[in-house]
Amino acid sequence: SNATMIRCYNSGSTARLITVTNADEAAVLGTFTLDAKAVEYVDKDITDEIFAAHAEILLTSVIIVG
Repeated sequence: SNATMIRCYNSGSTARLITVTNADEAAVLGTFTLDAKAVEYVDKDITDEIFAAHAEILLTSVIIVG
């Protein structure tokens, strides 16, 4: 997506890995573990990709105002 801020929520009871890559997934820019029931916000470039290999991780774009 063209989003620059992503809300990540782990709806499960197990910590899960989240990965941020560049546009063509050729380079991993970073990874982090999201604890169970935790929320984190990821600031990324428009062309970067973010994903997790589990359906318990819910991702949505957000706009920060202020």
